[in-house]
Amino acid sequence: MRLSQALPRALAPSVLALALLAGCATQTGMSGHHVTMAPDGSKAEVAILETTDIHSNVLSYDYYKVKQDSSLGYERTATLIRQARQQFANNFLFDSGDTIQGSVLADYQAQVQKIGCREELGIYRAMDSIGYDGGTAGNHEFNYGLGFLSQVTGTPMNVDGGHSDRCAGPHFPLVLSNVYSARDGRPIFKPWAVVEKNITVTGPDGKARTVPLKVGIIGFTPPPIMEWDKQNLAGKVTVTGVVEAANKYLPELKAQHPDLIVGVLHGGLNTDTYTSEMENGGWYLAAVPGIDVLLLGHSHTEFPGPHYEGMKEVDAKRGFVRGTPAVMGGFFGKDLGVVDLALERKDGHWMIDKDKTHSEVRPICKSKTDCVPADPTIAPLVAQAHEAAVAYVNTPIGESHVRMSSYFADVGNMTALAAVNAAQRDYVASELPHLHPELAHVPVLSAAAAFRTGFGGPDDFTDVEPGAITLRSAADLYFYPNTLNVVKTDGAGVKAWLEKSAERFNQIDPSKPGEQELIGKSLPGYNFDQIQGGLHYVIDVSKPVGQRISHMTYNGKPVKPGQVFVVATNNYRASGGGNFPGLNGSNIVLAAPDGAREILARWLQQHKTIERKDLEATSWHFAPLKMHGVVVFRTAANKIDVAREAGLTNISQVKDNGDGTAIYAINLSH
Repeated sequence: MRLSQALPRALAPSVLALALLAGCATQTGMSGHHVTMAPDGSKAEVAILETTDIHSNVLSYDYYKVKQDSSLGYERTATLIRQARQQFANNFLFDSGDTIQGSVLADYQAQVQKIGCREELGIYRAMDSIGYDGGTAGNHEFNYGLGFLSQVTGTPMNVDGGHSDRCAGPHFPLVLSNVYSARDGRPIFKPWAVVEKNITVTGPDGKARTVPLKVGIIGFTPPPIMEWDKQNLAGKVTVTGVVEAANKYLPELKAQHPDLIVGVLHGGLNTDTYTSEMENGGWYLAAVPGIDVLLLGHSHTEFPGPHYEGMKEVDAKRGFVRGTPAVMGGFFGKDLGVVDLALERKDGHWMIDKDKTHSEVRPICKSKTDCVPADPTIAPLVAQAHEAAVAYVNTPIGESHVRMSSYFADVGNMTALAAVNAAQRDYVASELPHLHPELAHVPVLSAAAAFRTGFGGPDDFTDVEPGAITLRSAADLYFYPNTLNVVKTDGAGVKAWLEKSAERFNQIDPSKPGEQELIGKSLPGYNFDQIQGGLHYVIDVSKPVGQRISHMTYNGKPVKPGQVFVVATNNYRASGGGNFPGLNGSNIVLAAPDGAREILARWLQQHKTIERKDLEATSWHFAPLKMHGVVVFRTAANKIDVAREAGLTNISQVKDNGDGTAIYAINLSH
């Protein structure tokens, strides 16, 4: 494989010309054998393989439940990659980002026992053992700061906190075209690269030939990173929209005369009116001239797949977006994305035969009991770090007499959130008066959401059972490495905040017979903020969006629109994450240097034993509705005892789905 990348702008034109001439002159493949150009009429099958949103789940292991979990893990994706390479002799493998963050192993290597400059990150060691041709950076790559990102990607960055030296990083190019240094305006990663491999083609005479194929890659990340990671990025980098970046750098990439150009986007599909801040700009990027294949990510959803059925100009069965072959390969190492390209040589160029091209997502588990085996070469690469991470998170910090879980967080069990809210409020009460004496007597509220509500499967819930509390418990209760922020708002702002959260629910029609689904698809669980601190409110799911919050009181008295509050939350929400009204970073009064998870761990440690009296009761309830039908929701199966223990007597399990989940009914009449 040969690789060329975007050259520094200061490179003299004569040097650039020589480099390009040298690149064009070679006709020798990787093995040193002479290769020839493909004549018109030649045909080839080339697979573009994709991983995305691995989130450092190197192993099939659940750090929170301390057990093996065959439903996820890059070590199993690696098996799919090897199988695909056996099927497709001609293949390229790319990663669409959100690679280095998202597991206990990742946090351990980034925050607890930070790896040194000469040590390669665990997930990159695993990926390098398989061999990649390129990748991009997702939004979560920025969670640990630019200094760490610069180090572990082996990318010198001219930004505040960046590394000027080249540390150990992945052995493949990372490209990113829409994030720039605030110092010099240049991209912090190379915006594009060209990878060349020899492929086997069938000539018009039916004979096999070996010819070179040059694939250009250009990378993109979601522009809202400037809101989501404001404390890490503000004043250090700038961003542009994905379409703007494509239009800026595609001419440079095309000048290298690649045979194909692959857009590697950490983003999904959205047909709303395009803006430069669009989070999921894939639908628009697919229509940019010059992009032949589009790799997607970020949405933790498979494409092609039923989620995208009916979307304008999208073939959700064969995997085309506005005529461009595309794929999104799931998350957590659960899947491999495959674009099976049929190429035909015409007029001296390779063309995609779209009638014979398709995309697919290959899961590591066809069913709960039918999973591909783990690649045995992966685990030894991270064994030492894995064992150290497990030992660390099992460090005892206290004891609990209360089960704190998120199985029923959507319907009124706040045990998993109450500890987070209590810890955040105590921190703010201690720290805020020093910085803002004028706010010392302003009521302190706290907002928290359940991060794990089953999106990743029946085991993807927070569940801290009574008994010893460890650092693992804190990580289970607070999944993301956010920092704590405090915003100043008023009663009207709190109500608007809660109205946005209440978009979690579908509008229920009490007069309608039959079943109605309670939980909607428009607002994910991690955006269903529940606020505590003496606040109480009612959610009426029979009302339309924006009109569901009523009877809002603080310490038993009605909340007035102009009544001042400060609310503890996380940096993601305070800076605009989730598009909550009134939260755009402008009203932050405290940006704590401490991580929310660390604040929670200290609170648990200080309390030593957690009793029910230490956790504020649920702050809200559903408005009573006289139903003619049944309201249902889905969560983990056979957890009715958890609901009863939390005081939810209006819940009943009505159907076991046989996959670890179940359908439950909720009686909204009381």
